[in-house]
Amino acid sequence: MKTSNILSILIDESGDFGELDPKDPFYHVVMVLHEQNNDIADMVNSIKTSLNYRGYENHYIHVGPLIRREKPYSNFSREERRSLFNLLEHFTRRAPINYLGITMDKRQLNVQDTKAYSEILTKKIQLTNVFNQLFVNVDFRKALPTDYLLLQSADLICTTVMISKKDSMTRSELEFFHSRRDFNKNILKNILKKKL
Repeated sequence: MKTSNILSILIDESGDFGELDPKDPFYHVVMVLHEQNNDIADMVNSIKTSLNYRGYENHYIHVGPLIRREKPYSNFSREERRSLFNLLEHFTRRAPINYLGITMDKRQLNVQDTKAYSEILTKKIQLTNVFNQLFVNVDFRKALPTDYLLLQSADLICTTVMISKKDSMTRSELEFFHSRRDFNKNILKNILKKKL
């Protein structure tokens, strides 16, 4: 007897509804969708083995600090950081996943809009209601990136989308990706193929 499929939805966000920062005025939410019938166990084991071989046992790749060379990557060379990024990007590109994304430009919201969206997102009740109306047997879990590699993929996608929306790349982003053109061609193009 065939069992019914289970859909996993992993959510990551970037930005906030605080004061407007002209350099990064966006708020992003990304939902990574994975049908569990599409087994990724071998892919997950492969990336874990690769991390263990490099001496990063039980390590999760946090893309923002990796790009900016912040803790725990402060003493990593660009090559070491790019190697970790490429490992996660390669997994994300090959994994049988898709994503939905929402980007809000705070420059186009008035004060009332900002407060309204902030209340909805802070309560998280609206999202719970939506999922309960759309799906049967919904199970909400607080996930840790160390436990779910797809949550790290959600972080990668969210960070990639955030960078693509900005008017200009930061110095650390340019150092990491070389140029906007290289970023668009080598990273963004592949990530956008996963978008529903």
